[in-house]
Amino acid sequence: MSDFNAIDKYLETNLKASIAELARLVAQPSVAAQNLGLQECAELVGEMLGKRDFRVEIVATGGSPVVFGERIENPDGRTLLIYNHYDVQPAEPLELWESPPFEPTLRDNKLYGRGVSDDKGHITSRLFAMDALLDSFDELPCNVKFIIEGEEETSSVHLHDFVASNQKKLAAEACLWEFGGVDHREVPVQYLGLRGICYVELSVETANTDVHSGLGGGIFPNAAWRLVWALNSLKWPDERIRIPGFYDTVQAPSEKDRQLMAALPEVAQEYQQRFGVDHFLKGLSGGVELRMAEVFEPTCTICGLTSGYQGPGSKTVLPARASAKVDFRLVPNQMPEQVLEQLRAHLDKQGFSDVKITYLGGEPAAKTDPEDAFVQMVVHTAEPVYGQPMQIMPITGGSGPSYPFIHYLNLPVVTAGMGYPGAKGHAPNENIRLDLYLKHAKHVARILKTFGES
Repeated sequence: MSDFNAIDKYLETNLKASIAELARLVAQPSVAAQNLGLQECAELVGEMLGKRDFRVEIVATGGSPVVFGERIENPDGRTLLIYNHYDVQPAEPLELWESPPFEPTLRDNKLYGRGVSDDKGHITSRLFAMDALLDSFDELPCNVKFIIEGEEETSSVHLHDFVASNQKKLAAEACLWEFGGVDHREVPVQYLGLRGICYVELSVETANTDVHSGLGGGIFPNAAWRLVWALNSLKWPDERIRIPGFYDTVQAPSEKDRQLMAALPEVAQEYQQRFGVDHFLKGLSGGVELRMAEVFEPTCTICGLTSGYQGPGSKTVLPARASAKVDFRLVPNQMPEQVLEQLRAHLDKQGFSDVKITYLGGEPAAKTDPEDAFVQMVVHTAEPVYGQPMQIMPITGGSGPSYPFIHYLNLPVVTAGMGYPGAKGHAPNENIRLDLYLKHAKHVARILKTFGES
């Protein structure tokens, strides 16, 4: 029996035990936005690493602790750094869950629970792959370091400084990122970059209390209207962001980027069916231009609006306060700090100096070279597991803290995971498929072994 046959057999035989470990991790709430259970979850993650003889540190930050673990098999050998996060999104709205979000439940060969896909399943499946390697070889084929943070879902506010201050501790030759998966065709996809983000709350207060609309509607300023007008100044119906200087540093996609995007499948019909949209912005209908616009153009998105009365029936009130959550998705060379300055200057110039900006977090975009040898190895080691190599996507529309790993640690950052279009990350009934959990563990075992031997 070949090495990988033995490893695969171990994984297939012990899948139930690994899912039980994952269920224990999911059952521990760790909601970053609500500061719920984060220390307890960090300690549980540290316990899981320690069980595999990793040297573990739980490092305090200005927010949630970072869990660092390392297992050094050979001080002169190659080292793989693995980034994950143990924090999860809020589970609300709770009434839309078919089973309680922190009571992991198996249904139809899927495990349901908040954080099971994003990102706790990726933690335990990678440890599961290491269990299989240790069963066959008594040691890992390379040195492994884990950095597992607790603020990814709130823009990784403290991770940038942690990486910058611990470059020697985190030194490695390559980095495996926290997510990945297959597309709607069951083809594994390699995402080689992440857009940046600048996330803000805009708020305005026009009085010290809400007022009867019959009294104040014609003579008092209305906080909701002030905010609506301020938001209207940011972007017009043509989707062009109106903040002066916003596009000045945007880096255009390369010809290689366009070639990789052109090789990806058509998604227009699949998106329309999955999300129930009947058209796309800017007259786009599909093809490579839709795919390019999806990831290579910066955005300004109103994520939520709050003001006045929104309960059942009517309440004639003039709101004294209004707020909106807004995110700007950024492309390479745009920096969140610069966008903040531009936003403030724009609002002031437009007469909205009374609109307060609260910065909720951000990070720049970052990309890895698709020709990097580690990228190519990860792409091709997927083939025996999935029946085909991974398809490369040069950047994805989402954001994450990969910038300091690429720019401070100088690492190629690759993705691999168990995600699929129906995983419902950030939504009620988040889930993983057990078959993809197993495939991810098999792929990680091959990555580790091949990396250690190269």
